[in-house]
Amino acid sequence: MPVPRLILFNKPYRVLCQFTDREGRATLADYLPVPGVYAAGRLDYDSEGLVVLTDDGRLQQRIAHPRHQLEKVYWVQVEGEPDEAALERLRRGVVLRDGPTRPARARLIAPPALWPRDPPIRERKSIPTSWIELALREGRNRQVRRMTAAVGHPTLRLVRVGVGPWRLGDLQPGQWKEVEPPTHWRLAPRRRGR
Repeated sequence: MPVPRLILFNKPYRVLCQFTDREGRATLADYLPVPGVYAAGRLDYDSEGLVVLTDDGRLQQRIAHPRHQLEKVYWVQVEGEPDEAALERLRRGVVLRDGPTRPARARLIAPPALWPRDPPIRERKSIPTSWIELALREGRNRQVRRMTAAVGHPTLRLVRVGVGPWRLGDLQPGQWKEVEPPTHWRLAPRRRGR
């Protein structure tokens, strides 16, 4: 049985997390000359950071499907200075229009050493910004942005730095590398007739 291919990619800002686009926007195909791989989970057009890709459909589902509760870690630049009460709300879960979120890990972090974003975030002199590390085990549409807005601190920049056991590390925007899938994640072939 062939070993699945597993690729870590640092998706730049304003790149679609798919290989084609009818509107001519930048896609994964502009950066990844690897046939037959697909993203295991999405990352919004206006978000940056780690995307895991594989050519194995079962491994893709194991990484992406919410029932497996694989942790995803984000560094989030927000408007204002969240206090402990706002962080505690994120930790406990907040109520969104589509229901309450699961508990999350949330903490303030020092501004990380990241590449400059092009274009840069909008700066307002009268409103400071802060960085939060937020770790989730679910993946609703635009969830991080909706969660930070719900506690009064809209997201300005969003960078995913971890998916399960994989980390962004020193990959720069548009760079990718192939890694070995964890051996305990290799799935046995399905039996025929079931």
